[in-house]
Order: sequence, then C-alpha cells, then structure tokens
Amino acid sequence: MHRTTSLSRPIIESLYSEALLLADEVRSVFAMGIGESASGGSDMLRLALSSEGLKATTRMMHVLAWLLNQRAYFSGEMNENQLRRHGELPADRESREEDLALLEPATRELIQDTIRLHRRIARLDQAWRDHFDAQPVVLNMHERLGRALSQH
Repeated sequence: MHRTTSLSRPIIESLYSEALLLADEVRSVFAMGIGESASGGSDMLRLALSSEGLKATTRMMHVLAWLLNQRAYFSGEMNENQLRRHGELPADRESREEDLALLEPATRELIQDTIRLHRRIARLDQAWRDHFDAQPVVLNMHERLGRALSQH
C-alpha cells in the first residue's frame, strides 16, 4: 500500500468532493428527519435526532472548513504558517449510544460515515502537522525484526 508523505491538491480536491456530498446528505436527512419526528415521534427521539443531527452537521462543517483552508493554502491564499496556526481540525464530539439506538439504521450509518470521514481528516491533519515523520507500525516491526535477526 502506498503511504502518503504529503498532502497534494488532488488529495484535497477528492476529499472536498466527498465531504460536500456527505454534508448535503446530512443536511437533507436531518432536515427531513427532524420535521417528521416533530409530528409523531417521542420526545426522546426528537432530542436524539436534534442532538445527533447537530453533531453530524458540526462535524461536517469542521471537515469542510479544514479542507477549504487546505485549498486556500494550495491556491496561495494562505502561507504554511497561517495554515499551521489557524487550520487545525477541531476535535470531534462523540455520539451517545443511547441516542443512536433510537435512530433508524440508515441514519445511524450516515452518522458513522461522518465520524469515519472526520477521523480520516484528523489523521491527515496530525500527519501533516508532524511533517509525515511518523513511521507506520509495520515499518517499525520490520526494523525490529531485522535487528533481531542480525544479532543471531
């Protein structure tokens, strides 16, 4: 598997397109879901939809803001110091299992999609901030095996 050693415009553009589609899906599902639940759902369901909808929307806005900062950097509108100072991805807020259990399976899956995308972007953000210096676990294991075999 190829290991990314830097971010590039094509990587950012691909992630941006993916994030836009997912954000639009989140918007449409939660706008529709909250409206429908107001007429017939329980108070707990309405609260869960509202809470998880807000978390998913916020998560996607953070991802999109991070990607827009990256795009600005690649377009020359921000320098690296500005990006490092102001472009960090905010931490995610965990979903509550009790709330997720009240939601439809498709809605839960959509929320999980937003969590997975946020985690991917968080890993990229951290790797970029570390200048992609962190070595994968497999590489470390290979080096230790090599050292152990050379000693015997």
